[in-house]
Amino acid sequence: MNQYVTGTMIKRLREKSGLTQQQFAERVGVSDKAVSKWETGRGYPDISLIEPLSATLGVSVIELLSGESVVNTNRASNMLRLKLYVCPICGNVIQSAGEAVVCCCGLTLPALEAEEPDGEHPLRWERLEDEYYVSVAHDMSRGHHISFLAAVRDDGFEMKKLYPEGGAEARFPMAGIRFFLAYCNRHGLFKVKVR
Repeated sequence: MNQYVTGTMIKRLREKSGLTQQQFAERVGVSDKAVSKWETGRGYPDISLIEPLSATLGVSVIELLSGESVVNTNRASNMLRLKLYVCPICGNVIQSAGEAVVCCCGLTLPALEAEEPDGEHPLRWERLEDEYYVSVAHDMSRGHHISFLAAVRDDGFEMKKLYPEGGAEARFPMAGIRFFLAYCNRHGLFKVKVR
């Protein structure tokens, strides 16, 4: 059986925190021998220790369980580094301004990678007074549709949720828009820059 928490990660994070095995063991409430066993792969922590472990190591429970720590280097919240995640089970759309570990419905979600629109997903926009009218000539059936359209600005993100019963179109105020996004529930995320 694979360990759900790797000893390698525990050791790396413990050493990064400048803690000895004894100091770490005291904070978590176990013996230093238990910590040694975890770090050498001869045992693993009880599930009841996951929260104290993550708190002591300074990582989220999700990071601890996945074996990967996430460092968000986007300290200025640059919206051009926007990340989107879509749950394949419930359709939940989650946005972050940088690196993150995102889970929904028990799944760890990968960040979507935007592509240039193809012939089946022509993303178009036009000016209508002080707004952009954005549309995608796309089938809007229950099984295959554009799930959302979004506009990314220097200072924010605006999303319009779409439904199979409606059209693949939305309006966005023009101010500061850098690019538009469209998400097809079968083919993924498409991106087009506003010139």
